[in-house]
Amino acid sequence: MLGLPCGMVLRPWREADAPVRAAAYEDPDVRHWNQPEPMTLDEAVARIARWNRQWTEEEAAIWAVADEADRAVGLIGLAEFDPRDAAAEFLYWLLPRGRGRGVMAQAVTAVSRWAFEEAGLHRLRICHSVANPASCAVAVKAGFPLEGTMRGALLHEDGWHDEHLHARLATDEPKP
Repeated sequence: MLGLPCGMVLRPWREADAPVRAAAYEDPDVRHWNQPEPMTLDEAVARIARWNRQWTEEEAAIWAVADEADRAVGLIGLAEFDPRDAAAEFLYWLLPRGRGRGVMAQAVTAVSRWAFEEAGLHRLRICHSVANPASCAVAVKAGFPLEGTMRGALLHEDGWHDEHLHARLATDEPKP
């Protein structure tokens, strides 16, 4: 479990969090920027079990963002987790009740520290649509400089989007 300055925590997903994962599809912002699949509660339980297996198999590291009442309000994780290449890519989303408090920038900072210090990764990246200023702000606040724009890199419901690429290296100055 990783504590955040805002009082929220990052913890493993639990089977009891399945309704939150299923509800994420209903949020228009989560659906637009993250393209989650609609799923039943049983499918959400299976997805959470898969995330937990991926931890064990060192394929991904997925946390629930939990509020002060220990209710999951979002997701943060490292996908394309490759210990051999010492790299991974962030993925994250928050439901409306978790937004507006700087939670995600704090979460990215905490997970980055874990990835560099505990998991031994060298490079972390954040990719997001250039039309998503909230994700860009998260990356910058968490100390991920913009490296460039990847043209036509991601297909959303409304068509192809250019993506920003932000990255941090283990050798970069630590984010306070």
